[in-house]
Amino acid sequence: MRDAPWNRYPDMHAEGVRSLLSRFLEWPADGIVVAPGSNFLVLALAMAARRVLDTSPSFAFYEGAARVTGTPYRAVRLGPDFGLPVDGLVREMDQGEAGVVFVASPHAPTGAVFPVPDVERVAEAARRRGWLLAIDEAYCQFSRTDLRPLARANPNVVVLRTFSKAFGLGGVRAGFLLAVPDVAAKVQAMLPPFDVPVHTAAVIETVLESPGRAEEVASGLATERDRVIAGLARHPTWRPHPSQANFFLVRTPDAEAAWRSLLARGILVRRQDHLPGLEGCLRVSVGTPRENDAFLAAAFEAGAEVGAGR
Repeated sequence: MRDAPWNRYPDMHAEGVRSLLSRFLEWPADGIVVAPGSNFLVLALAMAARRVLDTSPSFAFYEGAARVTGTPYRAVRLGPDFGLPVDGLVREMDQGEAGVVFVASPHAPTGAVFPVPDVERVAEAARRRGWLLAIDEAYCQFSRTDLRPLARANPNVVVLRTFSKAFGLGGVRAGFLLAVPDVAAKVQAMLPPFDVPVHTAAVIETVLESPGRAEEVASGLATERDRVIAGLARHPTWRPHPSQANFFLVRTPDAEAAWRSLLARGILVRRQDHLPGLEGCLRVSVGTPRENDAFLAAAFEAGAEVGAGR
Protein backbone atom coordinates (compact mmCIF):
# COMPACT_ATOMS: atom_id res chain seq x y z
CA MET A 1 0.00 0.00 0.00
CA ARG A 2 2.90 2.34 0.77
CA ASP A 3 4.19 2.00 -2.78
CA ALA A 4 0.79 2.30 -4.48
CA PRO A 5 0.08 5.40 -6.61
CA TRP A 6 -2.83 6.69 -4.52
CA ASN A 7 -3.36 9.66 -6.83
CA ARG A 8 -4.29 7.34 -9.70
CA TYR A 9 -7.37 5.26 -10.32
CA PRO A 10 -7.06 1.50 -9.73
CA ASP A 11 -7.30 -1.07 -12.52
CA MET A 12 -10.54 -0.59 -14.42
CA HIS A 13 -11.74 -4.15 -13.75
CA ALA A 14 -9.23 -5.41 -11.16
CA GLU A 15 -7.04 -6.93 -13.87
CA GLY A 16 -4.12 -7.50 -11.50
CA VAL A 17 -6.27 -9.36 -8.98
CA ARG A 18 -7.93 -11.35 -11.75
CA SER A 19 -4.53 -12.46 -13.02
CA LEU A 20 -3.54 -13.74 -9.57
CA LEU A 21 -6.89 -15.48 -9.08
CA SER A 22 -6.51 -17.08 -12.49
CA ARG A 23 -3.29 -18.77 -11.38
CA PHE A 24 -4.61 -19.56 -7.90
CA LEU A 25 -7.83 -21.19 -9.17
CA GLU A 26 -6.69 -22.38 -12.61
CA TRP A 27 -9.45 -20.36 -14.24
CA PRO A 28 -9.21 -18.10 -17.33
CA ALA A 29 -8.71 -14.49 -16.27
CA ASP A 30 -11.36 -13.30 -18.73
CA GLY A 31 -13.84 -15.57 -16.95
CA ILE A 32 -13.32 -13.88 -13.56
CA VAL A 33 -15.22 -10.86 -12.24
CA VAL A 34 -13.99 -9.21 -9.02
CA ALA A 35 -16.24 -6.92 -7.00
CA PRO A 36 -16.30 -5.18 -3.58
CA GLY A 37 -18.05 -8.14 -1.98
CA SER A 38 -20.02 -10.95 -3.61
CA ASN A 39 -23.21 -9.07 -2.70
CA PHE A 40 -22.42 -6.72 -5.60
CA LEU A 41 -22.24 -9.74 -7.89
CA VAL A 42 -25.60 -11.00 -6.60
CA LEU A 43 -26.98 -7.53 -7.31
CA ALA A 44 -25.50 -7.51 -10.81
CA LEU A 45 -26.99 -10.92 -11.59
CA ALA A 46 -30.42 -9.84 -10.34
CA MET A 47 -30.19 -6.65 -12.36
CA ALA A 48 -29.39 -8.57 -15.54
CA ALA A 49 -32.08 -11.22 -15.00
CA ARG A 50 -35.76 -11.22 -15.89
CA ARG A 51 -36.59 -13.40 -12.89
CA VAL A 52 -34.87 -14.49 -9.66
CA LEU A 53 -35.47 -17.99 -8.30
CA ASP A 54 -34.33 -19.04 -4.85
CA THR A 55 -34.83 -21.58 -2.06
CA SER A 56 -36.61 -20.83 1.21
CA PRO A 57 -35.16 -20.19 3.68
CA SER A 58 -32.03 -18.75 2.12
CA PHE A 59 -29.46 -15.95 2.22
CA ALA A 60 -31.65 -12.86 2.56
CA PHE A 61 -29.87 -10.74 -0.03
CA TYR A 62 -30.91 -12.93 -2.95
CA GLU A 63 -34.43 -11.66 -2.35
CA GLY A 64 -33.10 -8.24 -1.35
CA ALA A 65 -31.27 -7.86 -4.67
CA ALA A 66 -34.43 -8.81 -6.54
CA ARG A 67 -36.42 -6.17 -4.65
CA VAL A 68 -33.81 -3.47 -5.20
CA THR A 69 -33.69 -4.15 -8.94
CA GLY A 70 -37.43 -4.71 -9.35
CA THR A 71 -36.89 -8.25 -10.63
CA PRO A 72 -39.74 -10.75 -10.06
CA TYR A 73 -38.80 -13.17 -7.27
CA ARG A 74 -39.94 -16.65 -6.34
CA ALA A 75 -38.67 -19.09 -3.72
CA VAL A 76 -39.19 -22.83 -3.28
CA ARG A 77 -39.23 -24.41 0.20
CA LEU A 78 -36.33 -26.67 1.06
CA GLY A 79 -37.12 -30.37 1.23
CA PRO A 80 -36.91 -32.69 4.25
CA ASP A 81 -33.64 -32.39 6.21
CA PHE A 82 -32.98 -29.13 4.33
CA GLY A 83 -32.65 -30.92 0.99
CA LEU A 84 -32.44 -29.11 -2.33
CA PRO A 85 -35.97 -28.96 -3.86
CA VAL A 86 -34.87 -29.94 -7.36
CA ASP A 87 -38.32 -30.75 -8.78
CA GLY A 88 -39.84 -27.57 -7.37
CA LEU A 89 -37.06 -25.41 -8.82
CA VAL A 90 -37.41 -27.04 -12.23
CA ARG A 91 -41.18 -26.50 -12.19
CA GLU A 92 -40.65 -22.82 -11.42
CA MET A 93 -38.15 -22.54 -14.28
CA ASP A 94 -40.93 -23.59 -16.63
CA GLN A 95 -43.16 -20.71 -15.50
CA GLY A 96 -42.51 -17.68 -17.69
CA GLU A 97 -39.26 -16.04 -18.71
CA ALA A 98 -35.80 -17.36 -17.91
CA GLY A 99 -33.69 -15.77 -15.21
CA VAL A 100 -31.14 -16.61 -12.53
CA VAL A 101 -31.51 -19.24 -9.82
CA PHE A 102 -29.37 -18.96 -6.69
CA VAL A 103 -28.19 -22.12 -4.93
CA ALA A 104 -25.79 -21.81 -2.01
CA SER A 105 -23.76 -24.88 -1.02
CA PRO A 106 -22.91 -24.96 1.84
CA HIS A 107 -26.32 -23.42 2.31
CA ALA A 108 -27.09 -20.42 4.47
CA PRO A 109 -28.65 -20.41 6.98
CA THR A 110 -28.83 -24.21 7.39
CA GLY A 111 -25.18 -25.17 6.81
CA ALA A 112 -26.27 -28.06 4.59
CA VAL A 113 -24.25 -29.25 1.59
CA PHE A 114 -26.41 -30.34 -1.33
CA PRO A 115 -25.48 -33.61 -3.07
CA VAL A 116 -23.65 -32.91 -6.32
CA PRO A 117 -26.13 -34.95 -8.43
CA ASP A 118 -28.97 -32.71 -7.18
CA VAL A 119 -27.07 -29.55 -8.13
CA GLU A 120 -26.19 -31.12 -11.49
CA ARG A 121 -29.89 -31.71 -12.18
CA VAL A 122 -30.66 -28.05 -11.53
CA ALA A 123 -27.70 -27.04 -13.71
CA GLU A 124 -28.86 -29.20 -16.59
CA ALA A 125 -32.41 -27.84 -16.28
CA ALA A 126 -30.96 -24.32 -16.38
CA ARG A 127 -28.98 -25.12 -19.53
CA ARG A 128 -31.98 -26.60 -21.32
CA ARG A 129 -34.25 -23.69 -20.39
CA GLY A 130 -31.87 -20.78 -20.86
CA TRP A 131 -31.53 -20.02 -17.15
CA LEU A 132 -28.34 -19.14 -15.29
CA LEU A 133 -27.50 -21.13 -12.16
CA ALA A 134 -25.46 -19.10 -9.67
CA ILE A 135 -23.79 -21.44 -7.17
CA ASP A 136 -22.74 -19.51 -4.08
CA GLU A 137 -19.70 -21.21 -2.54
CA ALA A 138 -19.00 -18.62 0.15
CA TYR A 139 -18.37 -21.37 2.71
CA CYS A 140 -16.76 -24.02 0.48
CA GLN A 141 -13.45 -24.11 2.38
CA PHE A 142 -15.25 -25.28 5.52
CA SER A 143 -16.97 -28.16 3.71
CA ARG A 144 -14.00 -28.92 1.41
CA THR A 145 -16.36 -29.00 -1.55
CA ASP A 146 -15.71 -27.53 -4.99
CA LEU A 147 -18.32 -27.11 -7.72
CA ARG A 148 -16.01 -25.41 -10.22
CA PRO A 149 -16.05 -28.54 -12.45
CA LEU A 150 -19.78 -28.02 -12.93
CA ALA A 151 -19.19 -24.47 -14.13
CA ARG A 152 -16.43 -25.65 -16.45
CA ALA A 153 -18.76 -28.18 -18.05
CA ASN A 154 -21.89 -26.03 -18.26
CA PRO A 155 -21.83 -22.45 -19.63
CA ASN A 156 -25.11 -21.72 -17.81
CA VAL A 157 -23.42 -22.10 -14.42
CA VAL A 158 -21.46 -19.43 -12.54
CA VAL A 159 -19.72 -19.77 -9.17
CA LEU A 160 -19.63 -17.06 -6.51
CA ARG A 161 -16.87 -16.95 -3.91
CA THR A 162 -15.69 -14.49 -1.30
CA PHE A 163 -12.71 -13.39 0.75
CA SER A 164 -14.99 -12.68 3.74
CA LYS A 165 -15.18 -16.16 5.31
CA ALA A 166 -12.21 -18.55 5.36
CA PHE A 167 -9.82 -15.80 4.23
CA GLY A 168 -10.98 -13.71 7.20
CA LEU A 169 -11.36 -10.49 5.23
CA GLY A 170 -14.98 -9.50 5.84
CA GLY A 171 -13.90 -5.93 6.55
CA VAL A 172 -12.09 -5.63 3.23
CA ARG A 173 -15.20 -6.43 1.13
CA ALA A 174 -14.06 -8.49 -1.83
CA GLY A 175 -15.65 -11.33 -3.76
CA PHE A 176 -15.47 -12.82 -7.22
CA LEU A 177 -17.41 -14.75 -9.84
CA LEU A 178 -16.19 -17.57 -12.08
CA ALA A 179 -17.91 -18.12 -15.42
CA VAL A 180 -17.30 -18.67 -19.10
CA PRO A 181 -15.81 -15.49 -20.61
CA ASP A 182 -18.99 -14.47 -22.43
CA VAL A 183 -21.10 -14.60 -19.27
CA ALA A 184 -18.36 -12.93 -17.21
CA ALA A 185 -18.28 -10.04 -19.68
CA LYS A 186 -22.03 -9.53 -19.34
CA VAL A 187 -21.81 -9.53 -15.53
CA GLN A 188 -18.84 -7.16 -15.62
CA ALA A 189 -20.90 -4.76 -17.75
CA MET A 190 -23.40 -4.48 -14.90
CA LEU A 191 -20.73 -3.17 -12.52
CA PRO A 192 -19.12 0.28 -12.47
CA PRO A 193 -15.46 0.64 -13.45
CA PHE A 194 -12.70 1.07 -10.86
CA ASP A 195 -14.83 -0.66 -8.21
CA VAL A 196 -11.94 -2.55 -6.54
CA PRO A 197 -9.84 0.11 -4.75
CA VAL A 198 -6.06 0.15 -4.59
CA HIS A 199 -5.94 -0.88 -0.93
CA THR A 200 -8.38 -3.77 -1.47
CA ALA A 201 -6.29 -5.07 -4.36
CA ALA A 202 -3.13 -4.81 -2.24
CA VAL A 203 -4.69 -6.86 0.58
CA ILE A 204 -5.91 -9.57 -1.81
CA GLU A 205 -2.57 -9.75 -3.58
CA THR A 206 -0.81 -10.15 -0.23
CA VAL A 207 -3.19 -12.84 0.97
CA LEU A 208 -2.81 -14.83 -2.24
CA GLU A 209 0.92 -15.08 -1.55
CA SER A 210 -0.10 -17.72 1.04
CA PRO A 211 -2.89 -19.55 -0.79
CA GLY A 212 -3.10 -22.39 1.75
CA ARG A 213 -3.94 -20.06 4.62
CA ALA A 214 -7.71 -20.15 3.99
CA GLU A 215 -7.78 -23.94 4.18
CA GLU A 216 -5.81 -23.87 7.44
CA VAL A 217 -8.24 -21.39 9.00
CA ALA A 218 -11.25 -23.32 7.70
CA SER A 219 -9.92 -26.61 9.04
CA GLY A 220 -9.46 -25.15 12.52
CA LEU A 221 -12.93 -23.63 12.55
CA ALA A 222 -14.49 -26.87 11.26
CA THR A 223 -12.87 -28.77 14.13
CA GLU A 224 -14.24 -26.24 16.61
CA ARG A 225 -17.68 -26.38 14.96
CA ASP A 226 -17.82 -30.14 15.36
CA ARG A 227 -16.65 -29.89 18.98
CA VAL A 228 -19.35 -27.38 19.90
CA ILE A 229 -22.09 -29.36 18.13
CA ALA A 230 -20.96 -32.51 19.97
CA GLY A 231 -21.02 -30.59 23.25
CA LEU A 232 -24.58 -29.42 22.61
CA ALA A 233 -25.70 -32.99 21.95
CA ARG A 234 -25.80 -33.40 25.75
CA HIS A 235 -28.15 -30.43 26.18
CA PRO A 236 -31.50 -31.44 27.71
CA THR A 237 -33.68 -29.45 25.28
CA TRP A 238 -31.58 -27.77 22.55
CA ARG A 239 -30.89 -29.77 19.39
CA PRO A 240 -28.06 -28.72 17.06
CA HIS A 241 -28.34 -29.41 13.33
CA PRO A 242 -25.37 -30.80 11.36
CA SER A 243 -23.46 -28.14 9.45
CA GLN A 244 -20.64 -27.87 6.92
CA ALA A 245 -20.18 -24.11 7.29
CA ASN A 246 -18.61 -21.90 9.99
CA PHE A 247 -21.98 -21.67 11.74
CA PHE A 248 -24.76 -24.04 12.72
CA LEU A 249 -28.43 -24.01 13.67
CA VAL A 250 -29.66 -25.05 17.08
CA ARG A 251 -33.36 -25.70 17.63
CA THR A 252 -34.73 -24.60 21.00
CA PRO A 253 -38.20 -24.82 22.59
CA ASP A 254 -38.40 -20.99 22.59
CA ALA A 255 -36.00 -19.03 20.40
CA GLU A 256 -36.79 -15.63 21.90
CA ALA A 257 -36.32 -16.81 25.48
CA ALA A 258 -33.12 -18.65 24.56
CA TRP A 259 -31.78 -15.61 22.69
CA ARG A 260 -32.48 -13.30 25.64
CA SER A 261 -30.91 -15.68 28.12
CA LEU A 262 -27.75 -15.97 26.05
CA LEU A 263 -27.59 -12.21 25.55
CA ALA A 264 -27.83 -11.67 29.31
CA ARG A 265 -24.70 -13.81 29.59
CA GLY A 266 -22.79 -11.81 26.99
CA ILE A 267 -23.41 -14.18 24.08
CA LEU A 268 -24.94 -12.77 20.89
CA VAL A 269 -26.42 -15.20 18.36
CA ARG A 270 -28.88 -14.68 15.53
CA ARG A 271 -32.53 -15.61 15.75
CA GLN A 272 -33.82 -17.55 12.75
CA ASP A 273 -37.24 -18.59 14.03
CA HIS A 274 -38.99 -16.16 11.68
CA LEU A 275 -37.90 -18.25 8.68
CA PRO A 276 -40.01 -21.10 7.25
CA GLY A 277 -39.07 -24.47 8.70
CA LEU A 278 -36.74 -22.94 11.31
CA GLU A 279 -39.17 -22.57 14.21
CA GLY A 280 -37.25 -22.25 17.48
CA CYS A 281 -33.90 -21.97 15.73
CA LEU A 282 -30.88 -19.85 16.56
CA ARG A 283 -27.86 -19.48 14.28
CA VAL A 284 -24.53 -19.73 16.07
CA SER A 285 -21.25 -18.61 14.48
CA VAL A 286 -18.13 -20.55 15.43
CA GLY A 287 -15.49 -18.43 17.13
CA THR A 288 -12.26 -19.00 19.01
CA PRO A 289 -12.01 -21.94 21.43
CA ARG A 290 -12.46 -19.55 24.35
CA GLU A 291 -15.53 -17.96 22.78
CA ASN A 292 -16.98 -21.36 21.97
CA ASP A 293 -16.46 -22.55 25.56
CA ALA A 294 -18.24 -19.43 26.78
CA PHE A 295 -21.15 -20.17 24.45
CA LEU A 296 -21.44 -23.78 25.63
CA ALA A 297 -21.44 -22.73 29.28
CA ALA A 298 -24.07 -20.06 28.60
CA ALA A 299 -26.18 -22.45 26.55
CA PHE A 300 -26.51 -24.95 29.38
CA GLU A 301 -27.26 -22.19 31.88
CA ALA A 302 -29.78 -20.56 29.55
CA GLY A 303 -31.40 -23.91 28.79
CA ALA A 304 -31.88 -24.63 32.45
CA GLU A 305 -33.31 -21.15 33.04
CA VAL A 306 -35.76 -21.38 30.13
CA GLY A 307 -36.75 -24.91 31.14
CA ALA A 308 -37.53 -23.67 34.67
CA GLY A 309 -39.79 -21.00 33.20
CA ARG A 310 -37.77 -18.05 34.45
